[in-house]
Amino acid sequence: MKGHKKGKLGKKGKILLAAAGVVLAAVVIFIIYKMVVKQQMDEETAPRESWVTETGELLETNQSQRVRIYQAPGKSDLTIYQMQPQEVENDGFTYYNMKVQQRLDSALGGLKAKAEYTAERPLAVWNPYGTGTNGLYLYFEAPQEGLSVHYRIHTEDEEIPDFEADAQTGDGTEKEFLVIGLVPGMVNDLEIALRAEDGTAVQTVSFRVEAPETASGYDVVLERTEGESGQELTDGLYYTLGIQGYYGHMFFFDNDGVLRYEMLLDGYKPDRVLFDDGDMVCCVSASQIGKISPLGKVTRLYTMNGYVMHHDFCYGEDGTLLVLATKKNAMDDSVMDRVLEIDMESGAVKEIVDLRKILPDYYKKTEKVTETDPFFWQAGTRDWIHVNTIDYMDDDSIVLSARETSTVVKIENLHGKPSLGYLIGDSAYWEGTSYESFCYEKAGDFADQYGQHTVTVVEPDGMAEGTYYLMMYDNNYYANSTRTDDYEPALPDSVSTDLMGDEKPSHVYWYLVDENRKTYELIDSFDVPYSSIVSSVQIAGDNYVVNSGVSNVFGEYDRDGGLIRQFGYECTMQGYRVMKDTFRGYWFS
Repeated sequence: MKGHKKGKLGKKGKILLAAAGVVLAAVVIFIIYKMVVKQQMDEETAPRESWVTETGELLETNQSQRVRIYQAPGKSDLTIYQMQPQEVENDGFTYYNMKVQQRLDSALGGLKAKAEYTAERPLAVWNPYGTGTNGLYLYFEAPQEGLSVHYRIHTEDEEIPDFEADAQTGDGTEKEFLVIGLVPGMVNDLEIALRAEDGTAVQTVSFRVEAPETASGYDVVLERTEGESGQELTDGLYYTLGIQGYYGHMFFFDNDGVLRYEMLLDGYKPDRVLFDDGDMVCCVSASQIGKISPLGKVTRLYTMNGYVMHHDFCYGEDGTLLVLATKKNAMDDSVMDRVLEIDMESGAVKEIVDLRKILPDYYKKTEKVTETDPFFWQAGTRDWIHVNTIDYMDDDSIVLSARETSTVVKIENLHGKPSLGYLIGDSAYWEGTSYESFCYEKAGDFADQYGQHTVTVVEPDGMAEGTYYLMMYDNNYYANSTRTDDYEPALPDSVSTDLMGDEKPSHVYWYLVDENRKTYELIDSFDVPYSSIVSSVQIAGDNYVVNSGVSNVFGEYDRDGGLIRQFGYECTMQGYRVMKDTFRGYWFS
């Protein structure tokens, strides 16, 4: 009998070994991918690691306020100061502390009192309250009342157009504002014109200013693609509400994709931007919402002890905010299933909705996410409903977007005994449950929304009572990581089940909801780049602003769904939301 030669593999053995190697490599890559994604997700709620920035020469220390005053570094023909609390390098320091803000405000007041400032020689301070990177504070006395302030910013980079704005300063002689628009890391020519009511320039001054680099290292100019629509872009700045890998920052881009302002937060992401009494309202950390003045000063903080915010908040009854939250250390590890109410006057916070009590029978059918589930980065949590949007209605109800169930949920009697109003989505999902009767009937033949985000109630004047529209970003992605029964959806061929990349598009959807007939009808839609999770749609003037977060693009579309312009942005996985505002009445007049 012939023996086999030792130390050599046959052809079949080599093939098997190669196949095993490929499988092992794929497994290792998948494990690493999951670890990286989970780490990135965990970074979302982490506080900012450092507030330290580059400073110039130390000029003095305000001993009473423990604030250091520096000559700002960089090329400038204007004297520019910097202010930093002495403890800025300490662990746990944050600018989002009311005592820190009061000290900085007092130190700034000391600088204002030191001289009589004019337009030719204004008081100039970079980001005096520490909440931005490239905002230049200016203070001076105008030669007469009734003058407005217009400014223009120019750089030598031919790819960057000039930026012009009318500062929000009022009609008095005292002018105090934050210059928004200086390009980070570049020398900017700043021209300021004091204008009479008829628009004529009474006085014009010019300065050359080198703006600080971004704290994040983010791109100053985004890549852009022109669409086929001939519609004009709306005025304003696009702003980001959470870019993975860059949490703790909000970026503001102009219509050419140029970064005009970098706002700094204490980690987390802004989630949404509202305005109240002239101040901006947004999330400033994972458990705080802040009010920020046009000068960057934090004027109020609302802290949600025992909770972590997620995804969204909105105005409720007069003087309140409604906030989506996760209860920390919940006994059942449930997440993203609570609604809090904040009294903006007193600061009182209370939990007003626990969705486990609204849908108790369905909740019992769910379990914790595992590492092999589609939403594996939530492993160990009971992310059984994953509410990602909230909108308040005048009948004391809220409309929620529940991603895990691909359902729009209305909850009624918010300040009485909250109860289920309706469910809108694939009704087969709820068949055989005690909530089947709450499903509205689909009027027409269309694919339901799946994995939807930014569900927004739109109520134009003249609509019949009990009817309104729901506008949303339809991710067109189905996945469920928590349901324990044998439910398997009969998905239309147009619906995707792929987390990363697909030839199938996502959509902007408009439903007409009729609460009288208990129906919903798709009345308008258009395709947008695919994004399985996150993402947003917003009405901006006569256009839409749409962010497809997993595709890492946002764009502006006309009302027919035609792309006007699209921007690509750097991101480690996904960008949560991008929206747009004119910021008139805030930074601009």
